[in-house]
Amino acid sequence: MRLLVTGGCGFIGSNFIRYILEHYDPEYVTNVDALTYAGNISNVAGLAARYGERYEFFHADIANADLMDELMRKHQFFAVINFAAESHVDRSINSPQNFIHTNVVGASVLLDAARRHGVRRFIQVSTDEVYGSLGPEGLFTEQSPIDPSSPYSASKASADLLALAFHKTFGEEVIVTRCSNNYGPFQFPEKLIPLMAINAIRDRPLPVYGDGLNVRDWIHVEDHCAAIVAVLLNGRPGEVYNIGAETEMKNIDLVHAILKHLGKPKDLIEFVTDRLGHDRRYAIDSAKIRAELNWKPLRRIEEALPATIDWYLANREWWEKLVP
Repeated sequence: MRLLVTGGCGFIGSNFIRYILEHYDPEYVTNVDALTYAGNISNVAGLAARYGERYEFFHADIANADLMDELMRKHQFFAVINFAAESHVDRSINSPQNFIHTNVVGASVLLDAARRHGVRRFIQVSTDEVYGSLGPEGLFTEQSPIDPSSPYSASKASADLLALAFHKTFGEEVIVTRCSNNYGPFQFPEKLIPLMAINAIRDRPLPVYGDGLNVRDWIHVEDHCAAIVAVLLNGRPGEVYNIGAETEMKNIDLVHAILKHLGKPKDLIEFVTDRLGHDRRYAIDSAKIRAELNWKPLRRIEEALPATIDWYLANREWWEKLVP
């Protein structure tokens, strides 16, 4: 079967393409990416040479209806997996329009083209941020109300609702996944873990928002990729599946762990003015996907975080091109 993976030069999308090509033969993947700031063609370097006709790249904006129509007319895709998104909260505060263009208009274009060209399945890859902020107790379930706090999370919530409406209105086999914070190789350096690791490697200040006590639920990107495959193959259309590893950490504790692994002093930490609308805590209940699809995370952060930091140590040439 052939898959259309949008945003496949980004962090999660590129890891997904590598995962599916390595573990599932003979799947074919078409990667569509506009190559904006976080879409890095070097994230998929070597795939064409290694996998030949099983992999192809198409440079395009998913909000361009003509190009998406042309692409879906060319191939009979089994599924669209939509990773394409502007995803950084700070950038969404400064420029909401870019997020609406890609995350809402782009999703709408893809859904419509997929429906018209007979695509069997559509996986809308979303985020736990659509639920807003949790108090000190409890977990987000698939029944938790949507309560986004930023233009980014609002745009993702909009795309989720639009996707589910396509299922109800047109019978399209749409499934929405909402995942907790990812970490792993090829993550754009503005995100928390690579930013802290790279700054520590360079002995530069580590900017921590507010008091650093915001809590996030972390999952390794390959565990996320495995969950998406499970949803793609066996998920129920019209459903939402939460994906998480039940690994909550305060931001400041995560930063301390990075410094400890690198042997760097804590006085590199620099507390900065908190982000506008900064959600206090996220935590995912992934009981549904575990029970229905027999998925579970395999990587514990105690081992996977040091391995991730070591990846950034070993791949300076990758991130030195992205950060001055």
